[in-house]
Amino acid sequence: MNGTEIMRELPEIAKIEDEDLREKTLLTYQAATTRGGWSSLHDIPFTLLIPDLDRDYVDHVRRVTSSARAVAATRDDLDMDTVTAGALLHDVGKLLEYEPTDPVVKSSFGHLVRHPVSGAALAMEFDLPDEIVHLIAAHSKEGEAVSRTAEAILIHHCDFIDFEIEKTKH
Repeated sequence: MNGTEIMRELPEIAKIEDEDLREKTLLTYQAATTRGGWSSLHDIPFTLLIPDLDRDYVDHVRRVTSSARAVAATRDDLDMDTVTAGALLHDVGKLLEYEPTDPVVKSSFGHLVRHPVSGAALAMEFDLPDEIVHLIAAHSKEGEAVSRTAEAILIHHCDFIDFEIEKTKH
């Protein structure tokens, strides 16, 4: 996918004020879509843990980003660009963890490396700030082994709120 296609699916990328961070976020997505073989982010499920889910990756990432930005806007001690980029990228490793088949399944790579780890590696490759790498790596159960930053705590909870609410519907 090219940058224009990704921006169309995740328009919140434009809300990242720091131009360098915005560009690196976009480059990370471009690499992930290419390596994962995805032609649309809408083809990726939000999760494989809930069968017959009608929401996709884009729905989830946009909801987590919106929720996190809303909370961050009420505080003066969180960096909004870190929150935005981190929320947008928290699940980027799923583009490598999942395989674009019908139905989508966990890839052979995904059986070896979970998405928080592969997402953090992608972020490091594109020289994203350590705070973003940390947030991606710590957003899921892997984060229980580290002390999360305030922004990482926010994304962790927004991610799990969205998952838990969706789980109650199925």
